[in-house]
Amino acid sequence: MTIRLAALEPSPDVFAAVMATGILSIAAADHHYRQISQTVSVLATLGLVILAGLVIVTRRFSSWDLRDPDITLRLFTFVAACAVLDSRLATQPILVWVLAVAALASWLLLIALSVRNMSRRSWSALRDESHGAWELASVGTSGLAIVSTKVAVHTPAHWCLMAAVPIWVAALGIYCLMTGLILWRTVDERQDRDGFEPDTWILMGGLAIATLAGDIIHGLAPAWLAGPVRVVTIVTWVAATLWIPPLIYFGLHRISHRPEMLHFAGVWWAFVFPLGMYSAATYAMAAEIGRPSLITVSLVFFWDALAAWVIVVIAGLLLAGRAVFSPRES
Repeated sequence: MTIRLAALEPSPDVFAAVMATGILSIAAADHHYRQISQTVSVLATLGLVILAGLVIVTRRFSSWDLRDPDITLRLFTFVAACAVLDSRLATQPILVWVLAVAALASWLLLIALSVRNMSRRSWSALRDESHGAWELASVGTSGLAIVSTKVAVHTPAHWCLMAAVPIWVAALGIYCLMTGLILWRTVDERQDRDGFEPDTWILMGGLAIATLAGDIIHGLAPAWLAGPVRVVTIVTWVAATLWIPPLIYFGLHRISHRPEMLHFAGVWWAFVFPLGMYSAATYAMAAEIGRPSLITVSLVFFWDALAAWVIVVIAGLLLAGRAVFSPRES
């Protein structure tokens, strides 16, 4: 038997695992599962460090074509991972600043590269290439808005709150753009029900994290701004909720016709993250609109997210074990 570290080649969206794990920790904390939250938080933190190290050690980044919008848009998982951890570890001022700087620097780089890459393609070409993972640009931008509010709360930099608002608006704009491309592709290709992929759930997750960002901004916003923010936040949560039935339907249809899609792939992290994010967003909305019954909905989605997380972790570890510890060739 030989150990092959080269077999572990991270993809551009490898940090989706940290996103999913971090939001699960936040959702667990919402429901007062302290032990689960702390344990998962440690795993998320270690995961960010280990995956970043793996990307550097394997020099995988050198093979990524940064002229391809699909690559740069999927790399927004790093921004979102930093943002989610920043939110979870918000009581540690030093970590707040470190993760905030990392999120901002990577966002600025990736947004510039993505704008350049997308501007070089025609609208029809962008339509043909678009898929659920492109919503990660909106997810990362909403995450950056959350980071701005956390910095404003836990440091003297209160100007960050006003920066959070245009960033949040930009996230909603990016979401509309990417969703428009994805729906255009679906209509143009007359995509059948078997066209579902796990990353399609980011259509819901992008709105869920925008809801959470809006709720946090609303809690700190001045009176003249709080009202409009609250309205938009409720709209994004309702829209996220409306995505769930069709996503479940198309997902079950695809699985029933193509059970092989259940085999582990990194894209399944893009399914776990929206479940956890919807739990956190719904918990926030329960207080926002005074509906305690929504806490039960949030709890159901938390357990769904936790179950999916456990399954994906086990499947991923088994696959990684087979890749690293392979039989020695004769």
